[in-house]
Amino acid sequence: MANSATLEISLSAICSVVLEKRSLSAFCYPEDSSAETKSLVFGTIRFYHQLNDIVTQLLKHPIEKDNLDIHCLLLLGAYQLLYSDIPAHAAIFETVNVTNYLDKSWAKGLVNAILREVDRQKDSLQKQTHYSHPTWMVKKIKQNYPDHFEQIFANNNIQAPMTLRIHPKYPVADYQQSLTDEGIQSSLSKVAPQALMLDKPVSVYDLPGFDSGACYVQDASAQLAAHILDPQANDYILDACSAPGGKAIHLSELAPSSRIVALDIDTERLERVQQNIDRFNIQNIELKSGKAQDQDWHNPTDAPLFDKILLDAPCSATGVIRRHPDIKLLRKPKDINALVELQSQILENLWSMLKPGGTLLYATCSILKAENEFQMADFLYSHEDASEVKIDLDWGIKTVIGKQQLPTYEFDGFYYAKIKKSLCATSS
Repeated sequence: MANSATLEISLSAICSVVLEKRSLSAFCYPEDSSAETKSLVFGTIRFYHQLNDIVTQLLKHPIEKDNLDIHCLLLLGAYQLLYSDIPAHAAIFETVNVTNYLDKSWAKGLVNAILREVDRQKDSLQKQTHYSHPTWMVKKIKQNYPDHFEQIFANNNIQAPMTLRIHPKYPVADYQQSLTDEGIQSSLSKVAPQALMLDKPVSVYDLPGFDSGACYVQDASAQLAAHILDPQANDYILDACSAPGGKAIHLSELAPSSRIVALDIDTERLERVQQNIDRFNIQNIELKSGKAQDQDWHNPTDAPLFDKILLDAPCSATGVIRRHPDIKLLRKPKDINALVELQSQILENLWSMLKPGGTLLYATCSILKAENEFQMADFLYSHEDASEVKIDLDWGIKTVIGKQQLPTYEFDGFYYAKIKKSLCATSS
């Protein structure tokens, strides 16, 4: 049962997203925060749009701007009543008590009355269909996927599984047995050869050999990037927009004799890449700080053109909403056009840095066609020296260009397109 202290921390995190427009990943939980705290936060944000509609309809008057933390508290209470196993009387009692923490005891009656009404209407509210996505996103996804939108919304509103990528030096079956020996149950992936999906999430420090690099936490869709790019010994490879470095490390695992440049604009996130490099004791990855749409980080007199480029492009992240539910609150329609333009600029720049005969793998964790198949169709149309390489995987759906995985329980929503540069190409 969530006590007032748990709810106070949860409310602070919720307010940071709803009122301050900050990402959940930017919120610093106290060290002793419980798993229940984060579950309440993620759940309330995940179902924010539904909960907000319910609470707003029950309020006789909108809550004043200075007291919107009370509105967020009502959302947290409604989530407990509709989606948690917390007994209703306890959820209401403890949520009402949080008004003391806010120094707004005047709101006790309001919070109590609204939550009791939510509890009375619980059965009918739970039967209602509500996608719990912003209106613009519902419209866009329905347009893009008229036959799959219900699957997308349903999977966006569940907790994602914890998936591991096992280092190639460990047979996956052997590592799975070592997990079983520790009481951790898992299942193999039919598509991602190094993936194990855990039945229940655990602390990474409970994973055998985690500190020494035996495994890496990474969704199965993201694990496919290195295999599709197919790095070879002595390849000179660019991993653009690399942080936190999971794909660069995977490339290194598959081709330890290759040379890899991990590029990212965010120096703090590059520090995380370095931490992972150190944990895996990797010697063939060079970190570079810079913008992927510029070339000032690359000196062509000292370094050749790249044999292979992995572009994990900046995107709307609409394929990983189940892991980052705050995307539904923070992403705006205007962001999509700006992202599409940025992706185009990066593609144009990196294409000129790819040697003739080289391969570029374009990837996003988006499901929006403007960022994916339409982006790549435009690129191929404007570049005579570019041709598509078919991705032969039993994964995702074939699109105009590349392959698109929609969110499922096993896979995040992800897009890949593999493009080859003709041998007779000249710099664009």
